[in-house]
Parts: sequence; structure tokens; C-alpha cells
Amino acid sequence: MGGVDKVVGFLGPVFWVVILLGIMILVHEAGHFWAALSVGIRVETFSIGFGPRLLGFRRGDTDFRISAIPFGGYVRMLGDQPGEETVADPRSFQAKARWQRAIVIVAGPLMNVLLSIALITGLYMYGFPREVPSTRAVISSVALNSPAAEAGLQGGDRIVQIGDRHNPNWQEVLTEEALNANHALPVTVDRKGQVLTVNVTPRMDPKEGIGVAGWRGDVQVGEVAKGGPAQAAGMQAGDLFINVNGQPVESILTVQQTISKSGGKPVELELMRNNQLQKLMVTPVPGNNAKLPWRIGIVFHLPVQMVKLSFLPAFAESLRFNKQNATMIFEVLRSIVSQRVSAKTLSGPIGIAQLSSDAAQEGPSSFLGLMAMVSLNLAIFNLLPIPILDGGTLLLLAVEMLLQREVSLQVKETVFKLGFVFLMMVVVFVIYNDISRILTRS
Repeated sequence: MGGVDKVVGFLGPVFWVVILLGIMILVHEAGHFWAALSVGIRVETFSIGFGPRLLGFRRGDTDFRISAIPFGGYVRMLGDQPGEETVADPRSFQAKARWQRAIVIVAGPLMNVLLSIALITGLYMYGFPREVPSTRAVISSVALNSPAAEAGLQGGDRIVQIGDRHNPNWQEVLTEEALNANHALPVTVDRKGQVLTVNVTPRMDPKEGIGVAGWRGDVQVGEVAKGGPAQAAGMQAGDLFINVNGQPVESILTVQQTISKSGGKPVELELMRNNQLQKLMVTPVPGNNAKLPWRIGIVFHLPVQMVKLSFLPAFAESLRFNKQNATMIFEVLRSIVSQRVSAKTLSGPIGIAQLSSDAAQEGPSSFLGLMAMVSLNLAIFNLLPIPILDGGTLLLLAVEMLLQREVSLQVKETVFKLGFVFLMMVVVFVIYNDISRILTRS
């Protein structure tokens, strides 16, 4: 049975990544296909996958096929390869005006962007988690010998500025931390009314390839049950946990585990309320399930809430969501170039397969949400000015527009070959990253 389980465990991620990438590739290539037909270009092949043809059908001038290698696809247009003797044919790619060729090239990534917007709009109409806005970023604890500890930061400090971000929420703090490994970050904190400014230099995490400062975020009380131990002790909604029985609060789990293991004995809590430290003693009472044998009568504040919107608000929220993600993608790329983030953060097909399988197990919303994010990533990656990608082709067209003439065939072929070699190097690198990540975590 162990062998069967391993086979199933392997085929599951493969199945889901083929579904996820297959849909995105289909949408991407459909954009090129429809745009080509709209400007009168003859499309010879519409392929999902590369390599030998497995099956398909012909309709009109086009051979619609599924090919052997599933990770990719292409639309083969008449005269779209350098050196083809088809310029005289009015239905050739090269015979069309450059602005028409640009439309065909942009159409693929544009369809991926539209797919992402459509998916997130639909999810918000169905019900989707949205981050609860917060202007509080209170450090609950600081790891020993960490960059935050070396800078003199303490639990209870409220971050009022990090880098250029004023009054950041905790997610913004984590983003600045992750994208600035080995680079000093100016951090201003409010400590019991005293404003302090220090430099924190996040260390590069050798496994994840991102910056780590060693601080931990706020764990906040959302609701206090009437008549419960927490209310009797004076706890209020909005209180932030700093310590529990002298132990720094790293997460909600820290509080839950300490209370569950208390055996009903009083628990000492150190809280932050209106920038003032509060110390309370709370005596837990028996809980109503085995997982939480003791309780104090609070509900934790979660950073997200489920929302269900009508079409127009859902569409607006989708635009905001995708703009935020696109900005993050560019910030990560910029940080990789400036060596503030390791290229280890890049994932390849194996990593996407694992994410696809995990998201599928969590449910349709998680899977479609992942599809939207990967689709946006695919669009942006395709628009990078790298030869062989859509962005590289657009750049070449822009150069020809400036020169008012065609770039020589020899230059085009050289650029194409260099782009292909570079792309293969990237593929090998991200697959190596995926395998290294699996081996490191196993």
C-alpha cells in the first residue's frame, strides 16, 4: 500500500498543476489566436504543450492540437519566424503593420490579466477573505540574538514607520522585512510614548531566501465573552498580547497552549492597551472540547474577514487586489536584482504543482485564487523584455519603429537564440530551486 500511496501522492500534484497551467495557457494562447484572426493573420497551429503532436483536429487553416510536453503552448502564425519567405503573403505576420503585430503580442498577457481580474471578481461575489485594514503594528516579542534584538527593539514597541512607510500595518512590516535582506532598514517605534529610531538589518534566510528581522507581530483580542474569566480580570477588545506566564507571545497558538496546559491555575498576562502595558491575572475555566480543555472567554482578532459583494464592488476589489499583487511582483523582482532577496524565492513547475495540490485540497476558492495569482505572474513574466518572450518581441518592434526599418535577419536570429538559452537557464534554475526546497524541508 505504501507504493500506491506514493504514486497517488505524486500524481495528485501533477494532475492539479496540469489543470491550473492548462487553463492559463489556453487563455493566453487564445488571446494571441483571436487577435491574429482579427487583423487578418493566418494561424497555422494552436498547440497546448510543446513537442510531438498527440491528438487534435483541423478547422479551417488551423491545426488545434495537444502536444507531448504539457508545460507551455504556442500559436504558430504564418511568417512569425525569422527568415521565413512569406512577407509577400498578405496574411503573413511580417506583412502586417507593426502596431497590428504589437496588438497580437500583447493580447496573450492581456488575457491572463483579464482572467485574474475575472476570477477574483467571481470569488468576491461568492465570498472571499479580505485583509482587515489596521494602522497598528505592535511587536509582541523579539527573538534572542536577532537583528531586531541587536537594534534594541522590545516587545510592546509599536512600529510607526519602517523605510518610507508611515503607520504601517503588520503585513507591510513583513513585506519590508522580507524584501530588504542584508540592507539596513530605518525603523521608528513608539515605546510607552517615547519615539525611538533605530536601524534594523534583516538577515537572509538561507532556506527561503528572504529577509528575517526576528520580531513577531501582534496577537489581538477581538471579543471578550460576557461573564467569562477574561472580562472578570478586566480584559478588553483590542488588547494586544505581549507575554503569557512570562513567555513572549509568538502567535495565537502560544496563548492557546499556555491556557490549555494551565490545569485551571491562574495565568499571568502582559497586554498592551492604548500604548500602556497592563498586567492581569486570569483564572481559566473548563472548556467544552478536548482541543481546548481550559478557556478564558476571548475570541482572537483575525487579520482577514470573509466578504460577499455585488458585481461592481467585487470588480473594484478585484482591481485593487490585482494592482497590489502586481506591485508586489515588481518589488520582488527589483529586490532580486539589487540582491535584497535571493533568487531562491522563485518557484518552477514543481513548486507550482505543490501549491496547486495544496490549494485544491483546501477547496475551489483557494484553487481559483491561486490560479488568479499565477495567471497575473505569467502575464508580467511574459511582458519582461527578454528575447523569445512577448516582452522581448515587443521591444524588438519598438526598436524597429524607432529605426523606421526592419532589424536584420542575423540580429533577430542571434537575439532569438540568446533568449532561448537564457530561458532554458531560468527553467533549470527554478527546477533546481524546487528540488532544493523539497530536500531542505524533508
